[in-house]
Amino acid sequence: MGTLGRVIYTVGNWIRGSGQALDRVGSLLQGSHRLEEHLSRHRTLMSVFDKSPLVDKDVFVAPSASVIGDVQIGKGSSIWYGCVLRGSRFSVFLMRRCEIAGTHCNFCAGDVNNISVGSGTNIQDNSLVHVAKTNLAGKVLPTTIGDNVTVGHSAVIHGCTVEDEAFVGMGATLLDGVVVEKHAMVAAGSLVRENTRIPSGEVWGGNPAKFMRKLTDEEIAYISKSAENYINLAHIHAAENSKSFEEIEIERALRKKYARKDEDYDSMLGIVRETPAELILPDNVLPEKTTTRVPTTHY
Repeated sequence: MGTLGRVIYTVGNWIRGSGQALDRVGSLLQGSHRLEEHLSRHRTLMSVFDKSPLVDKDVFVAPSASVIGDVQIGKGSSIWYGCVLRGSRFSVFLMRRCEIAGTHCNFCAGDVNNISVGSGTNIQDNSLVHVAKTNLAGKVLPTTIGDNVTVGHSAVIHGCTVEDEAFVGMGATLLDGVVVEKHAMVAAGSLVRENTRIPSGEVWGGNPAKFMRKLTDEEIAYISKSAENYINLAHIHAAENSKSFEEIEIERALRKKYARKDEDYDSMLGIVRETPAELILPDNVLPEKTTTRVPTTHY
């Protein structure tokens, strides 16, 4: 750094120091009414020792979600707001005791369990996915979620296997060793006990969850459609979250300008207004157009 560079650096330090001093004085004058801004230490993807998340570049992970440790997520999947996927847990205290004793303890060597999420799967808002290190059966259970799976809001999946194109309803809890087979559905709010297997094509619900009925062909088709809808919706949210502050402000102004646009009135006057490209949603997220049927009277 040359002389001019050092001078600029020093002046920059003075300016920053003056700004911090003014901020402290202003906060002191405001007293208990002041608003303090704190640095957020939230990390969407976080490693635990040598365990790091492996997330495909086409995955949407919401800013408030947490993917921690040994977690793998496949192409086109989405992890929504407030979700936690935690694939590592360590027993540091016991491991230190073993080192002091000079012996090796497999229980304390670190969690080798992992979470695996396939392609096109959506794990919706506030859901929790975790692994099982120890339980009453003494089993070590990872969590495996297949392709095109829908996991509803606030679900808890702990040391389970959810196969391809299965459906877990909102607020459902799946305990250690549960297997949800392909094209099976867990009803909202259900509690599925340990080591329960839910066969393909069946709906289970209740507390504890029990067989309710068979799925219809339309319901099975809906599971795949639900996963497809969330893939499209994730693209919209990913694009929205990647916008800069300037882009958001410009779009807000455009929406305000075109908020009172009346297409029917404009057509009567022969006016054609072009909607800015920033306000046009992709076709795959727009509701399907339905044709209006004219009612007929039968005599």
